Amino acid sequence: MTRKLALWLLWAGFIAYIVFLAPPLHLDETLALLKNIFTFNWAAINPIILSLFSLVGIWLLIYSGLLFIDGRMQRISFWPFAIASVGSGVLGLLPYLALREPNQQFSGQKDAFLNLLDSRLYGIILTLSTVVLLTYSFAFGDWGDYVQQFQSDRFINGMSLAFGLFYLLFPTVVGDDMARRRFPNAQVFLAVVFVPLLGSVAYLCLRPPLMLSTIRGQSLVNQ
Repeated sequence: MTRKLALWLLWAGFIAYIVFLAPPLHLDETLALLKNIFTFNWAAINPIILSLFSLVGIWLLIYSGLLFIDGRMQRISFWPFAIASVGSGVLGLLPYLALREPNQQFSGQKDAFLNLLDSRLYGIILTLSTVVLLTYSFAFGDWGDYVQQFQSDRFINGMSLAFGLFYLLFPTVVGDDMARRRFPNAQVFLAVVFVPLLGSVAYLCLRPPLMLSTIRGQSLVNQ
């Protein structure tokens, strides 16, 4: 109950911050930024901003690699929250984290979609994408411009804070995923928790797959 309350308060607090305390929203500039992103006019965008936008998407894919599997055993499906997260980022994700119950089991068969999310290739692709984006931002980004936009623009400010929240919230789900795979290694857990982003994508590469024998065994128990 304490965990759920804390997550709901975080969700409400982040909304309140964005509405009342964040820097002003420059709608025309935000729409121009989004237009440049989606029309591939990337030369007009500070590489740090472009990478940050893309890395928020990477975070959503990281969580998807855990929560679609987790959602199989929950009373609520992860699908609506995943769709909401595409448009609202961490604000769409937080309600699911607050509503879900601790779950260290999986039953039934994996379909093609879950097989993809459970595959090592999925983690490798996310890891390579993350390394490319980080390298691009650090090598070519204008940090002075980014700091100025963070301080003066609501969209950049909120997106940056959402990136940090994705990192801080990851421990609420990764422990169950480790136990579900019979991989409750404390050292790995600490690496995942304390290495921002890179630890999380590395976990997707290194975690054992859900074992079919375990899945079938659980399925028989539930029948």
